[in-house]
Amino acid sequence: MDLATGVGLLSGVGVLVGLIMLDGGNFKAYYDIHAVIVIFGGATAATMIRFPFSVILHGIPMGMRFAFTMRSIHPRELIDEITRVADLARKSGPVALETAEVSDTFLAQGLRYIADGYDKDFIRDTMERDRDNFLQRLDEGSKVYRAIGDCAPAWGMIGTILGMVTMFANMSDPSKLGPAMATALLATLYGAVVANMIAMPIADKLHIKLEEEEISRTLIIDGVLQMRDAKSPTLVREMLLAYLPDHHRAEMADAT
Repeated sequence: MDLATGVGLLSGVGVLVGLIMLDGGNFKAYYDIHAVIVIFGGATAATMIRFPFSVILHGIPMGMRFAFTMRSIHPRELIDEITRVADLARKSGPVALETAEVSDTFLAQGLRYIADGYDKDFIRDTMERDRDNFLQRLDEGSKVYRAIGDCAPAWGMIGTILGMVTMFANMSDPSKLGPAMATALLATLYGAVVANMIAMPIADKLHIKLEEEEISRTLIIDGVLQMRDAKSPTLVREMLLAYLPDHHRAEMADAT
């Protein structure tokens, strides 16, 4: 689990709750049904106009899932694992890869292709297509959350304007000024919170996850293709080290 996402959201909620408590703890004053409808209804409507319904249906849950989860295995560990199975294939032949235990499902898929005797072009094309489709879905999730973050503050302003119109239209009736002012202010608050504490941070987190997955899956594809060509484990390892930052390469070199 990616603790940073959960801790960040809880910290943000804690800041808001703490400020309200310092101001007397009147939580009821910070709730307005009109502002809720403007922000969540308006942001949902605007997002549905921007994207096909199918993209929204899989983008929101997929984005939320990957925002709270980390990759099961780091590229450094991937290189060690690929080197291990490359050594196994060199000693026992490609058929031995069929029963090799690996942590990453994408790597397991590539090893299965080698064990089944598929040619190099088929393995490359299939795995690259699989990688690109996965990255596209993850990118769509990021775009959906970014769209929500873009339009939530704008709908907050719309709610503010509506509240002010109601307020000025009823200046002669003091009893209606309070609710109209609450709608005006709380709509802006809700829009800012949704955009800056939830939608935009999750969109940025998903973009980082996308880059990590692209590196890891491309690394796996290159490692699988090298094993398909029966390259030595040392050569496979040296080639894959190019995917790591300099300080990680130095750490792995010191460990060997």
